[in-house]
Amino acid sequence: MGDLKNRGALGVGIGWRPEIADAVETLAGVDWVEVVAENLCADHLPDSLARLRARGVTVVPHGVSLGLGGADRPDAGRLASLARKAEALGAPLVTEHVAFVRAGGPLTATPLLEAGHLLPVPRTRDALDVLCENVRIAQDALPVPLALENIAALISWPGEELTEGQFLTELVERTGVRLLIDVANLHTNHVNRGEDPAEALASLPVEAIAYVHVAGGLERDGVWHDTHAHPVPRPVLDILADLASRISPPGVLLERDDHFPQPRELAAELTAIRTTVETAKLTKPAKTAKSEETAGMVKTAQARGTAGATEARAGTVTAAPSRPLLIGAGARTSGGPMPAVAPEVPPLPRTRTATSAPEVSPVTPARNPSGITASDRARQRVGLAQAALLSALVAGTPAPEGFDVRRLGVQSRALAAKRADVVAKVAPELPEILGAGYRPAFLAYARTRPMTDGYRHDALDFVEALLVAGRPEDPAAHRRLTAWWRDRAGIRPPGPAARFAHRVRTALGRGGAEVAGP
Repeated sequence: MGDLKNRGALGVGIGWRPEIADAVETLAGVDWVEVVAENLCADHLPDSLARLRARGVTVVPHGVSLGLGGADRPDAGRLASLARKAEALGAPLVTEHVAFVRAGGPLTATPLLEAGHLLPVPRTRDALDVLCENVRIAQDALPVPLALENIAALISWPGEELTEGQFLTELVERTGVRLLIDVANLHTNHVNRGEDPAEALASLPVEAIAYVHVAGGLERDGVWHDTHAHPVPRPVLDILADLASRISPPGVLLERDDHFPQPRELAAELTAIRTTVETAKLTKPAKTAKSEETAGMVKTAQARGTAGATEARAGTVTAAPSRPLLIGAGARTSGGPMPAVAPEVPPLPRTRTATSAPEVSPVTPARNPSGITASDRARQRVGLAQAALLSALVAGTPAPEGFDVRRLGVQSRALAAKRADVVAKVAPELPEILGAGYRPAFLAYARTRPMTDGYRHDALDFVEALLVAGRPEDPAAHRRLTAWWRDRAGIRPPGPAARFAHRVRTALGRGGAEVAGP
């Protein structure tokens, strides 16, 4: 990959994580690093990243919480934060995902739910229209180009209208966005959804690729789990080789998010990646007429990327005809992994109580106001479908019609396990206080309590639920957990919720006696 580096491309890199910061600084052959954007503060970069930047190492922020594939327009605050971080890092681009991470809220008149994970968007015209508009909004808000990653998925949407290649190609044509292709995710979708990686690569606009992700996982009970916590398997390297035989990737990056190995093992994986790409380049066939045509199309689309976004807002770009989501007539509604990090949320204290699970009632279409646009109708259709799916996954409501119920169960358990893992990282005192009882207690809580406001608040809600129930029974652990909760709960505004919280705190002061509801 040296010749790529000489031409100003990224080269071979590794995902920077605090746990391996020292190793990353000393590893040979690391041309660049990628950092999870939500783990950064633009005004105070970690010393390790500052040293890498001083050495001339490129740092790319990788977002996980925008949810550009969701029904709502991107949150302006999240976009502004991502823009500040890109500028602070001097990044040449920023990356995100073709995914949704939350659903519900005013658009659908249903409770707002957080997945805590990247979930697949339906490959439909409605979803594509929504995604394209969201991408244009993001492009206008960001100071550098945007690239979007294909995700791994355990589940498939029924009634899809496009293949992933068709979906991503049209996305590139309409927005000029670049692509971040994760070959480990292609392998995951091959095992879990029967999608042929070679066919997927053949149908992608590979000339739009900004860089490539490589990661490990494991297979359990016939399901591939994209863990980012295991060595890169041979099939993933084979897909990387296939991609590199089609086009020289500007950059390739090794992702590792947990169970970090010794530096020598990371170095060996980087060497395997570099060797795979260099070897594949020797067998690269001549471009076909189709790829030449696609290359021209991609260059034209990227050249008009920002202008296209501005025109779309001015109403001079005509969207593709809107079509309804095909999730089955009379569908029963309302009922992993990205890097295991928490979506960016304000620091504690917080201002709300969570003493009972939010009621998740069946999703029904909200009454459309007079003059609603076709774009808003598409957003509502996408929003209703996504809210129904997410409600089934995290709130235990019935599965929407057409979904594989067994697979939904696998995904639901995976989401709950990830919540438990991330809360343990956000609040490491909890597994220390609760010991072996932490995980079963959290999973029992998660079965009836969907996450609505990020992992830090999830930790507080979990502890509050335990204390209200008089747990843990061990007096010393109960006192420690009570002190932990009091230190972080903050002052709450007056009102019924505050009065109930006061009764809870009073009861806790008497030793955690049972408290009646409001």
